[in-house]
Amino acid sequence: MAEIGEGPGTVPEHERILQEIQSTDTACVGPTLRSVYDDQPNAHKKFMEKLDACIRNHDKEIEKMCNFHHQGFVDAITELLKVRTDAEKLKVQVTDTNRRFQDAGKEVIVQTEDIIRCRIQQRNITTVVEKLQLCLPVLEMYSKLKEQMSTKRYYSALKTMEQLENVYFPRVSQYRFCQLMIENLPKLREDIKEISMSDLKDFLESIRKHSDKIGETAMKQAQQQKIFTVTLQKQNNVKFGKTMYINDRIPEERNEIVLKHAFEEEDENEEEVLTVQDLVDFSPVYQCLHIYSVLGDEETFENYYRKQRKKQARLVLQPQSNMHETVDGYRRYFTQIVGFFVVEDHILHVTQGLVTRAYTDELWNMALSKIIAVLRAHSSYCTDPDLVLELKNLIVIFADTLQGYGFPVNRLFDLLFEIRDQYNETLLKKWAGVFRDIFEEDNYSPIPIVSEEEYKAIISKFPFQDPDLEKQPFPKKLPMSQSVPHIYIQVKEFIYASLKFSESLHRSSTEIDDMLRKSTNLLLTRTLSSCLLNLIKKPHIGLTELVQIIINTTHLEQACKYLEDFITNITNISQETVHTTRLYGLSTFKDARHAAEGEIYTKLNQKIDEFVQLADYDWTMSEPDGRASGYLMDLINFLRSIFQVFTHLPGKVAQTACMSACQHLSTSLMQMLLDSELKQISMGAVQQFNLDVIQCELFASSEPVPGFQGDTLQLAFIDLRQD
Repeated sequence: MAEIGEGPGTVPEHERILQEIQSTDTACVGPTLRSVYDDQPNAHKKFMEKLDACIRNHDKEIEKMCNFHHQGFVDAITELLKVRTDAEKLKVQVTDTNRRFQDAGKEVIVQTEDIIRCRIQQRNITTVVEKLQLCLPVLEMYSKLKEQMSTKRYYSALKTMEQLENVYFPRVSQYRFCQLMIENLPKLREDIKEISMSDLKDFLESIRKHSDKIGETAMKQAQQQKIFTVTLQKQNNVKFGKTMYINDRIPEERNEIVLKHAFEEEDENEEEVLTVQDLVDFSPVYQCLHIYSVLGDEETFENYYRKQRKKQARLVLQPQSNMHETVDGYRRYFTQIVGFFVVEDHILHVTQGLVTRAYTDELWNMALSKIIAVLRAHSSYCTDPDLVLELKNLIVIFADTLQGYGFPVNRLFDLLFEIRDQYNETLLKKWAGVFRDIFEEDNYSPIPIVSEEEYKAIISKFPFQDPDLEKQPFPKKLPMSQSVPHIYIQVKEFIYASLKFSESLHRSSTEIDDMLRKSTNLLLTRTLSSCLLNLIKKPHIGLTELVQIIINTTHLEQACKYLEDFITNITNISQETVHTTRLYGLSTFKDARHAAEGEIYTKLNQKIDEFVQLADYDWTMSEPDGRASGYLMDLINFLRSIFQVFTHLPGKVAQTACMSACQHLSTSLMQMLLDSELKQISMGAVQQFNLDVIQCELFASSEPVPGFQGDTLQLAFIDLRQD
């Protein structure tokens, strides 16, 4: 070993490495062997030699071990050979047993496979059930959606869609049917929008057709409420000793009956009060509004609704061409407008934002301007005061109804004042015909009274007082003719008719009093005065009729103060009030009397001319006839009878007429003498003419009309003596 030149520490290191190789796992041999190569030079060779020596040592040990156990091995082989036969028998038995086990296990295998298959199916079923339980709510909700669509519950359908999208679809989004449902929802939403819009259009068309019924109901309710309120107010006024006005045609007992009837009607109608909701189904509007709100398109719906309603408003405000012919035309026009705005007011209060107060106010102002223009145009064609009065009542009910819904109506009441002037004009025209008929039917003779009942009946209609006449026994005559009480009654009827228009105009008693007095003045100064003047100018009105007309106007003039008292009783406005308008009856009847007096003078002179034209003087006669001419005696007798009628005239009128007649007769006789065609006059003709002048003087001296002083009337013929 020294020849090899081994170092002193080499052998122990190699032994250590060999011990590690023998004792460690083969996975760790690599690092150990690598250390052999990392050692000193020729270490590998030395290690190999050491390794061979170690192997030889182990072989020697193995050989010793085999030699030690060889006999045992031989014995074991012998034992194995002995049990070989038994092993073969056992093998045959095991094989047979295995075969029998295989045969017996085939059925078990089949059953086991069935069990496995059932378990798989059961597991699949469980999985399917779990998935179905996850999908069933989605399918149920979708089925509910379909049912809601079929029953037209579109708002609920939209809410169901939201639940499907937010809650149910995310759970089953991996399934194809869910994707189909998701893709179908936008189409359903569009269908709902189209259907709801179609329902809204049907609703708008329906309320356009039924707006008159809605308006009629609303106006009827407003009218009933107003009647009830006014009647109750009258009852309270009576209870506390106050009256708004005295209507002598409605006694207190009748007021109580009217009030009781009003309360009974109120009780009967309490259960029958219909609202706009009872007449119109607003569900299409609510549904469409909710649907568009859910869909986030509320603004589109609002714009569409307002645009369509404005179009309908223009249609409603367009009147029929013959609306002014009947009150039904006006009523239909008003009910449609009321129905329109009642619906808008309901929409305003039950929806949020669909219509606003600013929108309704704008719509109402536009409508109000159109209404006023229409009423001005059509009312101008109305010539019947009853129709104008009914129009006024409709406007008042129309205004009160809409005012109850919060719409301003002051401009309508201003319009009523314009229509009031037109109403007064139609009344004046109507009463002009009434007065003409009264004058045509009058006999222009004093009214004969044969009993106290007749006398009381007349003075109950006309304020006539004459103590001397009352003392006279029946039969007797009233100085005026039958037309006087008729005219007085008709003037009161005119005041009543004028008052009817002033009612319910929300005006004070002072304003009503002023309106009544002004309209009555127009009746007296225009209508009655014109009728009297036309009557006086008629050719068939003679002197007797003219005298009676003067007497009639005197009594009518005296009755004017009673007319003022009548108006005062109606309005409770004292005549002493500073701004109270006075009746102009005095001037009216004075003018008529002056016209009648002038007509008397004219007709009397014309009659004198007719008699004078009958004169047939023979200007060449040699002797007079010895008596006055026949035409002159007839003329004097006529004048005596006429002047006898004049005794009922005021003194100055009769005296003026008599003086005018005598002067006109004197002038006519003078013209005969001064006629240019008269060439000569005989003494007999002069004496005959003198006899006629003497008769005229005798007539003048006989005082045919009392009141002349001295020979004043005779002086009318003084010029004939001078000539």
